[in-house]
Amino acid sequence: MPSTPKTRDPMQSLLDAAREAGEGLPPVEKWHPEYCGEMDMVIKRDGSWWHEGTRITRDRLVRLFSTILRKDDDGIHYLVTPVEQIAIKVEVAPFIATRVDIVGEGEDQSLVFTTNMGDLAEAGPEHPITVHIDADTGEPTPLVRVRGRLDALMARPVFYELAEAAVERDGVMGVWSGGEFYPLGAGDGQR
Repeated sequence: MPSTPKTRDPMQSLLDAAREAGEGLPPVEKWHPEYCGEMDMVIKRDGSWWHEGTRITRDRLVRLFSTILRKDDDGIHYLVTPVEQIAIKVEVAPFIATRVDIVGEGEDQSLVFTTNMGDLAEAGPEHPITVHIDADTGEPTPLVRVRGRLDALMARPVFYELAEAAVERDGVMGVWSGGEFYPLGAGDGQR
């Protein structure tokens, strides 16, 4: 009797893809070209890209720009090639986390985020979750590190999904991923 081929667990495939994310991207962290000034380009809070006041609507162009984006120690975002480095403005984060997949449960679970650019990031030591709370409005700004120093702002439904999955640890509500506990609310001291 012929053996039936083993079907691969789709969640394990997702985890594997997240762990391999970033391979094939330009090595912008290794490039140190001459600074060429600023460009009138803005990535808005909603993830849209604007150049000289006009929204860039060509998805392929936005995706291309997203692959050569870097944030340096100075907190500035740059478009980087081997020969030039140009500063751009980012209102909150360059990416939007549009989906989260919860794999496993408890302290062993993994949270895999998908961004509007197709990046995958498994929350953990290399891809931490941070939640900044606005002191005036109390509004949370939930972020997940995608690559380098680049973050993704979690879309509201994604953050709500995390809130539903939150557990209490030492009086703080948060989520586990990659062996780390990430607080989600105002009581966590993150402001």
